[in-house]
Amino acid sequence: MPTAYTILRVRVTAQDADTLRALLRDARPDVGGRIGQNPDGSLSFDAYVSPEQAQDLAREGVSVETVEDATANGRARQAEVGEGDRFAAEDAVPQGLALKVQDI
Repeated sequence: MPTAYTILRVRVTAQDADTLRALLRDARPDVGGRIGQNPDGSLSFDAYVSPEQAQDLAREGVSVETVEDATANGRARQAEVGEGDRFAAEDAVPQGLALKVQDI
């Protein structure tokens, strides 16, 4: 479901540390976690970016792989949350500073 606001979780892999430093300095993505070194010597990290930013991250020596649509995943998790207070008693009266509305 396309929306006006979409955030992707992408895995960014740079071939070496200099390429990674240049990428982070230029693009300044929202990094989600630590930077890890792969067996081949490349460096990877996850980032949370818009689809346009994901395209801008790809450059010489850098690959970008979409892991998931974080916005859709978040909306799916929010749909699992019920409404109301499941711990409140059936006949509980709201408390607080608001005005009590009476049925007419």
